[in-house]
Amino acid sequence: MSVKAEEIQSKILSSLDKTNGIPNTAKDSYFKSLDIEQVENVLKSLSSRNMVAYKRLEEEVWDLTKEGQEIAENGSHEVRVFNFIPTGEEGIPLAEVQKNFGKIAAIGQGKAFKNKWIKKNGSNLVRLVDSVEDQVQKSLIILQETHASSDKAALKELKSRKLVEPKKLVSFQIEKGPEFSLEVKKQATDLTLEMLQSGEWKSLEFKKYNFDAEGIPTAGGHLHPLLKVREEFRQIFFEMGFEEMPSNCFVDSSFWNFDTLYVPQQHPARDLQDTFFIKDPATCGPLPDFIDKVKQAHESGVDGSIGYRYDWSEAEAKKLVLRTHTTAVSGLMLNRLSKVKPFRPAKYFSIDRVYRNEAVDATHLAEFHQVEGVIADKNMTLGHLISFMDIFFKKMGITNLRFKPAYNPYTEPSLEIFSWHEGFQKWVEIGNSGMFRPEMLIPLGLDPDVRVAGWGLSLERPTMIKYGIDNIRALVGHKVDLSMIKSNPSCRLDKKMGREVFGIQEEAEVTASS
Repeated sequence: MSVKAEEIQSKILSSLDKTNGIPNTAKDSYFKSLDIEQVENVLKSLSSRNMVAYKRLEEEVWDLTKEGQEIAENGSHEVRVFNFIPTGEEGIPLAEVQKNFGKIAAIGQGKAFKNKWIKKNGSNLVRLVDSVEDQVQKSLIILQETHASSDKAALKELKSRKLVEPKKLVSFQIEKGPEFSLEVKKQATDLTLEMLQSGEWKSLEFKKYNFDAEGIPTAGGHLHPLLKVREEFRQIFFEMGFEEMPSNCFVDSSFWNFDTLYVPQQHPARDLQDTFFIKDPATCGPLPDFIDKVKQAHESGVDGSIGYRYDWSEAEAKKLVLRTHTTAVSGLMLNRLSKVKPFRPAKYFSIDRVYRNEAVDATHLAEFHQVEGVIADKNMTLGHLISFMDIFFKKMGITNLRFKPAYNPYTEPSLEIFSWHEGFQKWVEIGNSGMFRPEMLIPLGLDPDVRVAGWGLSLERPTMIKYGIDNIRALVGHKVDLSMIKSNPSCRLDKKMGREVFGIQEEAEVTASS
């Protein structure tokens, strides 16, 4: 029974005032009808004020099961079967007993046979004794009232028949505390400015703080779905012998982001509507020592090319931007590689954030992740790149690829990568790739016979498809559902994953092109 805490509180205090103590609440009819947890909450509150002292008492008792309660009320199965059989030599047909008692007929007959109360005469059941005593019902009634039994043999029988079950009986021993009173004063919980100004705090009773309380358990950290998919990509790269590039430079100069990649200064990608420019500071410091080579590549070309035929501006190259692709990092790593003598082949990759001045909608954000890889070696060809793409995507379960010629400012030839979609029955784009141009590589310091292959794809699209997310704003940003992050399992980029991720991708986030 549930009653108000104030009523329980009043009952406890009035009982203590009259008796000086309550030895066991289990023996008090009032407390026996109450919810134990509710009584304990009241005792904790009074104990914190030093008004009472209590001790929790626990005792294992026996309680009746549902079947035991039925027997206590109606009698045992064997006695009911016995009483149903009339006196006399004819008895009653066995089928009649089964029809009347249903499922319990077999149990009642068996126990009555065992006790030698009845016997079978042909197809009939007849009595062997005139009357019987229902000891099982009596034992259950006693247990129902006292929750205990002194007859060990009877208790063993009831347990074997699953008519009783152990139960923990909780009660309390309650005594007066040093601050005992029939009146419970309201305690203040906070010391306020008004109390200090008025002096009211001097006469108030403050609630004690429990500094030993553990507090609410803190939830452990959970990996975001993007990080789970990112880690799968990283493991594929590491398995293939790649080295991860340092990609934590989110603000970069236009020189590294565009000019070293042979992107002309008049290119639309360098306009305000496509790129985020930094306002303060607006420009970077001195440019690297190979600035003249980059200028030459743009104005008049290198290695037999004619360049873009315009006046290259150092001031334009110094403008700071939020990087629009991680290929700027690839350019820096290739420049460092050119200083390693003798030259050594290298394989680099990065997976990190890039920024575009995009209109935000269900499939586009102003920031996203780019997955990029580059391979540098002497005398590499387009055939090497295509062969590598086959291996790379096969590790994600994608085996049916096609390559289409494309244009990128810093790769020539350039290839868009397509995969066959079984559901749509058509080819869908999954990435972009190409061989870096000499106009980019020679100013970075690499020898003319060094070739570099590069490719890229997005991280958000595979993650959205893998986890069934149709709005990118539910994956990144302030609308992310934290329960989604906690409940989603790690993904694996296996054969099935490849079909899921790239099989229904209508538009790949092409990150290797400007």
